[in-house]
Amino acid sequence: MKYLDKDLQIRIERKLKELNKLRPLPPSAVKKLQEQFQIEMTYNSNAIEGNSLTLKETFLVINEGITIKGKPLKDHLEAKNHQVALEYLYDFIKKGGQQTISEQLLRSLHQLVVQDTDKEWAGKYRNSNVIIAGADHIPPDALEVPHEMRRLITWLRQNKDKLHIIELAAILHHKLVYTHPFFDGNGRTARLAMNLLLMQAGYPLVIILKNDRKKYYRVLSQGDKGNLTPLVRFVAQAVNRSLDIYLKILTPVSQKREKYFPLSEISKKTPYSAKYLNLLARYGHLEAHKEGRIWLTTKEAIERYIQNRKRKRKKV
Repeated sequence: MKYLDKDLQIRIERKLKELNKLRPLPPSAVKKLQEQFQIEMTYNSNAIEGNSLTLKETFLVINEGITIKGKPLKDHLEAKNHQVALEYLYDFIKKGGQQTISEQLLRSLHQLVVQDTDKEWAGKYRNSNVIIAGADHIPPDALEVPHEMRRLITWLRQNKDKLHIIELAAILHHKLVYTHPFFDGNGRTARLAMNLLLMQAGYPLVIILKNDRKKYYRVLSQGDKGNLTPLVRFVAQAVNRSLDIYLKILTPVSQKREKYFPLSEISKKTPYSAKYLNLLARYGHLEAHKEGRIWLTTKEAIERYIQNRKRKRKKV
């Protein structure tokens, strides 16, 4: 079954090719980007789960070793642990880690994520049942977890050449949180595992934004009911965002760069309202990405959207 919209897939693959053409990338610029993305990923992934540190505070805790007054020790430890897990991912990829994800690798990621906040259960499957607050889904019985995790790994191996890598990564993410194999840290582990697959395929680190938490939970819930298309599109848009940022920073000034503008600004120069452009962006029909809460796009992206619509009308 096809979950990824063809137009969105084509756009993402085009941008990945553009990024690959720029290789070898300037080491200093790549290092700075990776550091920025790691802090952003750690902040957003933890904040989705209720961590109270701001983006700036997360940076200070990780890079400066500063203790933030009035913030729980647990929040500091979560930031440091997540950073260690991310460094493990980057090292794994750098050393040529292309093997298929295993149970042991997933447990290792989990162990790093909660090593200082849940030492007793770090890297270990839960031994009792759990209820996810605010969710309709009830995870499998604890006795079934080892079997479900073996099934997950079997599914991954059987589908790694059948599904597009974004589909594979998004559905792996869903299967992990659906099984909920650990007492704590399931979401963070799932987002790291998803990124491992994407990074193995050459994509930059992909970040699920805290500002999109409600939508994120909604598409996961739709996945629980068997509709995985919204989740795959959501992840694909996050992939698109990372590629946009990498290309914006790394494309040499000697090459043509597309300039990004807020939808409210660029709509004045197009036939469309900002509200309509926002709708197109949210559904993946327009090349756009979020910075904070603001959607950005380019004049060229809107021109491509218009040309694509004209082609489709001709076919009809």
